[in-house]
Amino acid sequence: MNKSSILSVRNIVKRYPGVIALDGIDLDFFKGEIHSICGENGAGKSTFIKILTGAIKPDEGTIEIDGVPHSVFSPHEAMFQFGIAAIYQEYDLIPYLSVAENIFMGNEILRKGFIDIKAMNQKARENLSLLGTDINPSMPVESLSVAYQQIVEISKAVSHNVKILIMDEPTGPLATNEVENLYRLMKILKNQGVTIIFISHILSEIFDISDRVSVFRDGKCVRTMETKKTNKQELIILMVGRKLSESYPKRTKKISNPLLEITQLSTPKLLKNISFTLHKGEVLGLGGLVGAGRTELVRAIFGADPISSGNIKIKGKSVTINNPGKAIRLGLGLIPEDRKQHGIISELSVKENIIYSSFHQVSLYGFIIAKKVLKVANKFRKLLRIVTPNLEKKIKELSGGNQQKVVLARCLATNSEIILFDEPTRGIDVGAKQEIYKLINELVTKGKGLLFISSDMPELLGMSDRIIVMHEGSIAGMLTKEEATQEQVLKLASGE
Repeated sequence: MNKSSILSVRNIVKRYPGVIALDGIDLDFFKGEIHSICGENGAGKSTFIKILTGAIKPDEGTIEIDGVPHSVFSPHEAMFQFGIAAIYQEYDLIPYLSVAENIFMGNEILRKGFIDIKAMNQKARENLSLLGTDINPSMPVESLSVAYQQIVEISKAVSHNVKILIMDEPTGPLATNEVENLYRLMKILKNQGVTIIFISHILSEIFDISDRVSVFRDGKCVRTMETKKTNKQELIILMVGRKLSESYPKRTKKISNPLLEITQLSTPKLLKNISFTLHKGEVLGLGGLVGAGRTELVRAIFGADPISSGNIKIKGKSVTINNPGKAIRLGLGLIPEDRKQHGIISELSVKENIIYSSFHQVSLYGFIIAKKVLKVANKFRKLLRIVTPNLEKKIKELSGGNQQKVVLARCLATNSEIILFDEPTRGIDVGAKQEIYKLINELVTKGKGLLFISSDMPELLGMSDRIIVMHEGSIAGMLTKEEATQEQVLKLASGE
């Protein structure tokens, strides 16, 4: 590995009211290395990468790029002058423009002074093929799934001939085969001399792909090591300051009566004759590749998308669910895949987001009781370890992982009997994951039923009592916990 430093940060400090987000960060990044950064939610990782890209300004410190120190620069300068590009957890795409137009935004291909759409489509197609995908470059971005939007973001970044590519949880919405394609691309870029800063909560990914790893905790960089000279347990201790298991907690099965019965459910666009039963006290896993219809299924059950045919029963009684409000009243809760679009209400506070779906629990005769609101919000803040200076802070100002915890808190606050978890631990640190796993066990022990979507295969296998595997809008098979292996799930998910 070339040991020349392409990027150095010196004594970077960033303060916000009530909190020091970064406290004297010193780091060097080498040319042509994959450098991972890990840490709990709120450790300062997102603030750090926003400073590197010029999105926010540090209060103290300097950034050296190719040996030249800078204290302030704009995002435009970062990308087009210094070659620094970032892929954030929340995508920076214009939904009504095409894939190609998004990829080349600000860097359009011109012919005789006019934008050459044909050339852009062709070049975009070439870039996308590097990721092992055949997305139509003329399609509007808003028509793509979350996973495909992420792939467009990656293509957009590499199209600018970047020197330093920052990836913030890039594998979150990707299926196993797409993660492998991403790794392949990262290795190609590394061999071309591109420095990749890779942020992930999935520790196995850090060991799969990175050369070095830095651990952030409470706004400080506590240690930087060669990845091959450390292990998962050491990283966990450095991240959380204590010993913590990364395994899945065991529980005693007490599966009983049917809670949710789906029969021959179909939707106008994708789902075809879906049938299954979720029992009280059961975690029913939902596996499949991106685009298989997992998210579409939970949205249809929750009344967010229309159903063309089929029947839904709750506790043996047929119900019609044509909107999310009715779903909530019938005892259903949903943690959506896309927290930015369907989860958080960005201009409201943390407290307001937590109680948004459960006003009936915190009000009397139509009036909201402030003490009850505070009690509920504080309960879930502590339970899920939501990192925020106070409950009045706007949720948009929290890290992505803490936003996800608030969405989970809102769902739990409704006391739903049936909870539809769509990637609930995406962007969540290892410590918080353990808390969520324990919470899931507590919920099913109390007789609740959970439909659990996860693209993290070990998590899906470790937490599920049974697993439904979907392929192209249909159920390809169902596996018991004893039958379920990664190979079996992937075989069904691929339609074999």
